[in-house]
Formats: sequence, structure tokens, C-alpha cells
Amino acid sequence: MTTVASTAALTATIDLAAIAHNVGVLRATSGTGVIAVVKADAYGHGAVPVARAALAAGARELGVAHITEALELRQAGIDAHITSWLHTPSTDFAAAVAAGIDIAVSSPRQLAAVVKAAGEAGVTTTVTVKVDTGLNRSGVAVDEWDSMAVALAKAQAQESITLRAIMTHLVRGDEPDHPLNSQQAERLDDAAADLARLGAPPQLMHLANSPAALVRPDLSRDLVRPGIALYGRTPLPDRGDFGLIPAMTLTGEISLVKKVAQGQGVSYSHTWIAPCDTVVAVIPAGYADGVPRVLSGRFEVLVNGRSFPAIGRVCMDQFVIDLGPDGGGVTEGDVAELFGRGDRGGATAADWADATGTIDYEILSAIRGRTVRRYIGGEA
Repeated sequence: MTTVASTAALTATIDLAAIAHNVGVLRATSGTGVIAVVKADAYGHGAVPVARAALAAGARELGVAHITEALELRQAGIDAHITSWLHTPSTDFAAAVAAGIDIAVSSPRQLAAVVKAAGEAGVTTTVTVKVDTGLNRSGVAVDEWDSMAVALAKAQAQESITLRAIMTHLVRGDEPDHPLNSQQAERLDDAAADLARLGAPPQLMHLANSPAALVRPDLSRDLVRPGIALYGRTPLPDRGDFGLIPAMTLTGEISLVKKVAQGQGVSYSHTWIAPCDTVVAVIPAGYADGVPRVLSGRFEVLVNGRSFPAIGRVCMDQFVIDLGPDGGGVTEGDVAELFGRGDRGGATAADWADATGTIDYEILSAIRGRTVRRYIGGEA
């Protein structure tokens, strides 16, 4: 086990053994190979350590949004297959070609740019085609599909590209039983059949996200692309946790303990007034670090096994908790758990998401700023 020591005020402890366990769960439920999605710095968990842990646990490939994310993995010495699927006209396709990145193209313009980069490098580059099957976001548009299919077949015949895979994103991914998911799978199958008729059949197909990987094995095709489930958060809380283990625990060191008299306010605008003489503690973490300001006065933290409410406004750098008249036995230097697995009575990332009207994806990926990551349970 490798850990990274930290004296930071705010620490995100990442359990790489949990990541490995979750890969196993997803392989079992989907019945196929796993593309570990490590975009957005692995949803705030650290892309390089998570990628290594996931691959060691049996994930077949990695997936990211931006080529810059893929290049960072390559620079860290990770030589696994990496697919990158979100590009702009200024994207450096030459660097992606040189690094052996699987470039998922969403338009004839992107394909042309990739073919140009491959030609200039004198190599055949690996390509995935991303098809818009109803999300109307990135992916080849319906009215461009016929010309795109011909262009892909031509590029493969000319050995500019190897068409490795075909992919799409689900519109109703969080509702795995919705009929549109099956319709999108059929549209992707049809697109693959079009390519096969043109002599350029894709080798692989993938469309399943975390919910589908957990409960819709019929959508698994050749690979699944789980994101949030890889990090141990259930995408279907009404159906249980599927044995997933949350990988991140967020803790902060208490910097100050002080008395506040009855009638005195705490933090900006005095939105909280002490109903009696009490003791408060300051935790030096705020919205610059990923603690949502909108969470002000709506969450609790765990200190020495006891829950204490946050009071007043969450500031850029700090927030305050009420320890009660007796101080709760809390002293400066004690560690407060902001969220974690919830198995000891503390909050989870899902609790924060529910309180702020968002999803735990956003909570986890927003942990940033001065937060230092500490890794346990594997090689960081």
C-alpha cells in the first residue's frame, strides 16, 4: 500500500482498492470488458493513479474526453489503449496520432483533420466513430451519416485510418429501462451495418454507461464505459449500491475552536445567530475547494464519531460548525469528515448532491483548489 502524506487543510483520501473492486463489479454485471472512464482527472480522484489501479484490476481500456487528458496519461507512462471523444477545430490531432490515441470523430471535418495529421506523420492512425443516435450533442449528425460512412470506408481503404470502434452516448442513461436506450442501440447497430456494407466494419461497439453496465447487459455489446460507478457511487440509488465501494473520503483539519455568545452571528451576513452560548470550530475549506456555497447551513460533518452541523455561510476558504455548549470534545487539529462512504454515520457525496439539487458526479469532480489527494490501497 502506498500513501502520500499531506499537511493540507483539506485532504481527499482515494482508496485504490475500492477502484479495483468496482472494476470487478462492473465486469461481472456487464459480462464484458470495461473502458475505465478517467476524464476530468478521474472525476476528481486523480487520473493517473486511478487509471493504473483500474487497468491492474482488469479494465481493458481507458476513456477520456479531451486529447490533452489522453496525452497526460501517455506522459505518465501508461501505454494502454486510450480513446478520446471530444474535440474542437484547434485540437492537436498530430500529437494524438503520434501518441497512438484512438481518436473518436464526430463529423466529416474532424475525420478530414485526423486523416491529414496521419498523412503528415506517414502512419495509419486508429479511429473510433461516434454516432449521434438521439442525444443531439457530439456525434455524427443524422444528415451527415451517409457521407461520413463513405469517407470512413475510403480512409480505411487508403490505409489512413484503422476504424476500430463505433460508439454513442445514451440519452436516457440514468433510466436504464427506458425504451429509447434500446432504440439507440438499434440505431448504432444499423450504423455499424452501413459501415460493414461499405467494407469497413468496426471491430468493436460500445454504448453502455454506468447504469446500463450494472443492469442492462443486453446493451453491453463489446465493451462498457462506466464513469461514476467506477468511483463507487451508485447511479441507481433506488436499486441499491450493487456492492460498489465509494473511493473518495474528504476530510479537513479543524484550524480554530472558539466560544460564541448567545445572540452573536456567525460568518458573512450573520445568517446564523447563536441561540445560546456555544462553541464553534473553523474548517479551512470553502467553495474554492469544492464545498458548494449553496450548501451553507445544510450539511453536517463527522468529528470523532459525532455529527456537528455547519452554520452560517460557506466562504471561499472556510466554513464553521457548531460544537454545542460543551464543545463536543473537539480540539484544534482534530479531523472532520466532510463526506465519505457513509458507513460510520457521516455524509456521502450523494447527500451533498441531494441537498444542492445536483448529482454526485458534480460534487466529486468539483473537489479541487488546495485539496491534496492521499492514496491508499494500491500504488499511487
